[in-house]
Amino acid sequence: MMNKRILELAKTAGLKFPSENALSPSEEKFAELIVRECLRMSEATELNLLRMGDRDESFGAFEVKKSISDYFGVQI
Repeated sequence: MMNKRILELAKTAGLKFPSENALSPSEEKFAELIVRECLRMSEATELNLLRMGDRDESFGAFEVKKSISDYFGVQI
């Protein structure tokens, strides 16, 4: 389950909900897929940098991935 931030963003976008504090299952799944795609791109960047031998930049990409995961409440 994702956190309140997704709900806040959905409200800002003007989405209508079945109840005041919940997304429909399909809306929640859509939001989760977007977050997971961001996590996937962060991980791909992390691995590419690691392959190129840039450990510091790779660690930065890992931290971005972790921050996105923590912020939106989506497990990596």
